[in-house]
Amino acid sequence: MAKMRMNQAISAALADEMRADPDVVMFGEDVAVAGGPFKTSDGLLAEFGPSRVRDTPISEMGFLGAAVGAASTGLRPVVEIMFIEFLGVALDQLATEAAKFHYLSGGKLTVPLTVRASTGAGLGFGTQHSQTLEGWLIGTPGLKVAVASGPQTGYGLLRAAIQDDNPVVVLEPRVRYSTRAEVNVGDDAVIPLGVAARVADGNDVTIVGLGGTVLTALDAAGRAQGWSADVIDLQTVYPWDRATVLESVQRTGRVVTVEENPFGGGWGTDITSVVGAELFGRLAAPPLRITAPDVPVPYGKHLEARYVPDAEYVTAQIDHLVSHGELPPHWWDDGEVGQ
Repeated sequence: MAKMRMNQAISAALADEMRADPDVVMFGEDVAVAGGPFKTSDGLLAEFGPSRVRDTPISEMGFLGAAVGAASTGLRPVVEIMFIEFLGVALDQLATEAAKFHYLSGGKLTVPLTVRASTGAGLGFGTQHSQTLEGWLIGTPGLKVAVASGPQTGYGLLRAAIQDDNPVVVLEPRVRYSTRAEVNVGDDAVIPLGVAARVADGNDVTIVGLGGTVLTALDAAGRAQGWSADVIDLQTVYPWDRATVLESVQRTGRVVTVEENPFGGGWGTDITSVVGAELFGRLAAPPLRITAPDVPVPYGKHLEARYVPDAEYVTAQIDHLVSHGELPPHWWDDGEVGQ
């Protein structure tokens, strides 16, 4: 077992898949000579050469469209989108073309395409480069969406995505690229898509995190006094693992999602809706979503830190939920909890 940063684990996953399958190719902006803007493909050009690791022009529509064609005709391309926002100019290629080819061809075509993108706040990139934007992708039949929470999931989810015969988007919280941990590598470390992981055990509340908020949820649970929590790393947000979440909430009686996205339309809406419908009458408190406010991500350091839910705020919100059996106000509402 080697200790790696998350960006190194991603590079290791790419290398392992490229060694195992000569049809795996990679391209995107600055992924070859520079080793990736966040060093997630460092060393791959030297090992696999320019025919398999290619720098592209600044044209996401062009190189994602080329990847859709390559995947449909036998290759397994991995495309890097430097910032998730840049996917906007090429979303048609992914959501309307890649995600639909298998269906439109009556099952004759598969599109084993992996799209990687960095996401999230915390590094001062400003409002146009700091969003998570899972909402652009969730609810697109034919597409799978996974989100890494650290080095191990960065490695295991990416390998599963590349091996999948469907188009998969793997989102990588860039604030976690420098997170360092022991990483199991090899085939046994592949993390199946659509399966969540319970990363902490407790009795009183189920906290569901995704990507960068998983460590926040763990930190919040560690601060708790008077309650303990199951913490679930969702890992795949579409389709998400209903069985694992519902089993946990059946035991704890409470569910909380910790989301970096704005409140409106966040990924937690589907989870809390399903839990409320399936376990209605068995919950000890209403489902709680802890999110960012419905405003653009601020650029200023202190404002950006305030925007994203931190562990202290999450703990305070859950304290209120457990002790009062009712939803606490958001920090941007009157009667703030956990300021």
